[in-house]
Amino acid sequence: MSVDQTDKIDFVWKDEQQGRAMLTITDHLDWEQYEDEHLLMLQQKLNTYIHFIESGQLLKTKPAYNRLPIVIHVRAKYQLSDEAAKFYRLAEKSVADAGASLEFDFAP
Repeated sequence: MSVDQTDKIDFVWKDEQQGRAMLTITDHLDWEQYEDEHLLMLQQKLNTYIHFIESGQLLKTKPAYNRLPIVIHVRAKYQLSDEAAKFYRLAEKSVADAGASLEFDFAP
């Protein structure tokens, strides 16, 4: 699964070292081509993850994660474009309002 499957949760796992519930989005898309479409997909994917948290589905799926900090973690193949970096700064607030934090990292 990946960012282009906007209605799916890619991975749910526990970061044992830091004691966090991790919801990972895998993003294999390049920002240079179709930046607008990429941003729209990412927004839809984040909305799916926020709904997964707010609806209680995360804790129904993983009750042992109760009381753990929740992180939506985006693992990308490409570094952010300037527009994508702006989007992430704005998205952090929506994610925080859902009781989670947002992290981005890339592995070329």
